[in-house]
Amino acid sequence: MDPGKISGLYSEVSGPSAPVDAHVTEEQLPELRVYTVAAEWSQNDLVRGSRLRFHQQWTLIPDNSDHRSIRTVLPGQPCVPKSGELLSGHSPIQGLRAVVRETGPHQLLEIWDRHGLRTCLNLTALNKHGRVYDDAQFGSLSWSPCENKLLYVAEKSKNASESYDALPAGKDRSIYLEDWGEALTSKSIPVICVVNLQSSSVSVLWGVPPDVSPGQALWAPSSQAVFFVGWYHEPFRLGLKFCSNRRSALFKLDMDGHCECLSGVNQSISCPRMSPDGLTLIYLQGRVFGPHHQCLSLQQVDLKSGETSTLLDVINRPQTGEFAGVYEALPPCCWSADSQRVLFSSACRNWKDLFMVDRRSRTVTSLSGTSDPSRFYGSWKLLTVQKDLMVVCCSSPTMPPTLRVGFLPSVGEAVAWLTLQQPVRTFDFHWTVLDVTPTPAEDNTHFSGLDFGAVLVKPSCSPLKDKIPLVAFIHGGPHSQFPAEWNCTTAGLVKLGFAVLMVNYRGSTGFGQDSILSLLGQIGSQDVKDVQRAVLTALQVDSTLDPKCLAVIGGSHGGFLCCHLVGQYPDFYRACVARNPVINAATLLGTSDIVDWRYASVGLQYSYDQIPTAETLAAMLEKSPITHAAQIKAPVLLLLGGRDRRVSPHQGLELYKALKSRALPVRLLWFPEDGHSLSRVDTQADCFLNTALWLQQHL
Repeated sequence: MDPGKISGLYSEVSGPSAPVDAHVTEEQLPELRVYTVAAEWSQNDLVRGSRLRFHQQWTLIPDNSDHRSIRTVLPGQPCVPKSGELLSGHSPIQGLRAVVRETGPHQLLEIWDRHGLRTCLNLTALNKHGRVYDDAQFGSLSWSPCENKLLYVAEKSKNASESYDALPAGKDRSIYLEDWGEALTSKSIPVICVVNLQSSSVSVLWGVPPDVSPGQALWAPSSQAVFFVGWYHEPFRLGLKFCSNRRSALFKLDMDGHCECLSGVNQSISCPRMSPDGLTLIYLQGRVFGPHHQCLSLQQVDLKSGETSTLLDVINRPQTGEFAGVYEALPPCCWSADSQRVLFSSACRNWKDLFMVDRRSRTVTSLSGTSDPSRFYGSWKLLTVQKDLMVVCCSSPTMPPTLRVGFLPSVGEAVAWLTLQQPVRTFDFHWTVLDVTPTPAEDNTHFSGLDFGAVLVKPSCSPLKDKIPLVAFIHGGPHSQFPAEWNCTTAGLVKLGFAVLMVNYRGSTGFGQDSILSLLGQIGSQDVKDVQRAVLTALQVDSTLDPKCLAVIGGSHGGFLCCHLVGQYPDFYRACVARNPVINAATLLGTSDIVDWRYASVGLQYSYDQIPTAETLAAMLEKSPITHAAQIKAPVLLLLGGRDRRVSPHQGLELYKALKSRALPVRLLWFPEDGHSLSRVDTQADCFLNTALWLQQHL
């Protein structure tokens, strides 16, 4: 196909907008109650090469006799583009809206009410701190219950940093400042900042332990203290992105600088969320080191007694059809109005589902409305729940993101879901979920009996004569997941006539902690065999697939597996596309921001003072794709980000040189301004175009 047509097709599948946040307000008018749902959307703009953000608002009118039954949904209001908004938050009583906005070199704090702009502070000009954090790892914007103060996290002012004051003038500008790794390279020393709206002043809270970096801060009910997560940064910082295994704790800090640790000292903590009645604080807890991501427990703190208890424990091995554990961050608003139920989305085998846990009975219930394998939506993502009205984003491999709402149901009842915004169009693909069982020879003797899965998407109309070429699409991580949700890469390839198999090998999230642990020490073998088994299973159950036209694509650990597969099965696959792949784990050891995972992945314990040994490096090399490079026959396309801190781009260059030296077909695209995820809009478009052309050329 002509490159211009492929680009046009990609514009079609990457164009649908997706809701990323929502807020619910309730208003009691003289004769009726009204709910307003305001959603924030993200949309790729290939012309600008950027992501657009915009707001849209709906009015919901409930039944007079039952305010939990929606009688009328008024048409959505026109979309309003956001300009420079980094953070926003609504006050709990008056409904004021706080916005941190970037305008040129300045960051402004704005307070909006029903009449317009009430207050505007130039945070940059006040010079109390550096840039405000707007990332999901550290960032927060929290109103105090009294609505006189705001809380956020920012970089410590360089003027206040010890590294600038402690050394003689002229000798401190070259001091190395550690950062928090991939996608967090501008984050080094976070501080908690408080804005007093009555005096229009900004202050930096003191009393945070010096070996801790604070983030995810929120107010205590008294407005006289804050809770925050503190990540320990001594002896040095490790990458945080995609890593739920970093040593951290939950702290309480009062305005006098007294700081108290509320959690264990050797845990990983995230997502503190306050109940509406101000009596309970929940948070997620995991292990330190080991898997970079894991099944998490949900903890609750009784703020009166100070006692902590487990609301949901880690699920080691879920039974089919049962709740499989918590693997994802909690949304900012996740409590029912009565403070007795907590809602969240999480991976569950090959799906992403919406769950509710009742604090009184400790029971977990799916709220998606169906446990049928033929379910319409494969992914339910909770954006918010306020006034007991849930706002969710639903999608499937054929259905782009869809905005839906529903009230929390009474016991024993189902949710009456309403769709607020359908996507502009849907796609006529065929998709199915496969359950895959390893053969006895592929079973892990330490974690015997584990299975895994895959999502197969293909054109709905099979060619009359020829069979459909199959592309195995492998996720990175490795502890992540391909849920049965909208994926524009998959959709684009299917539109081009390929079938796509998205594989959730053992070690993926959603299958229990045992599945995750089973991969440690088995990378390069168990996961490789799982992908191969999934491909063979798909070929066996679907006779329309062409066993002679097979390719593999994937990024990060998925790229690692792609290169393993074309090396270990050189006559099986005819093409390979790898994004920022791990090629030689031994040479990666000194350059990755998550050095601990480099040890854990090959089954070795990690400590900060670890010095590599010949045996360690040999174990890493043994499990690396570079050892199979001489056997590779399939043409390989490498897509590398020049600013990748997770997997150095020199990993891909190592394979590139090995293949070039053997006169094997290889092509390398270098994106100097992009990182590990190759997430820039223009980069993604370029990657899809070249991937499609590569597959069409060689399949």
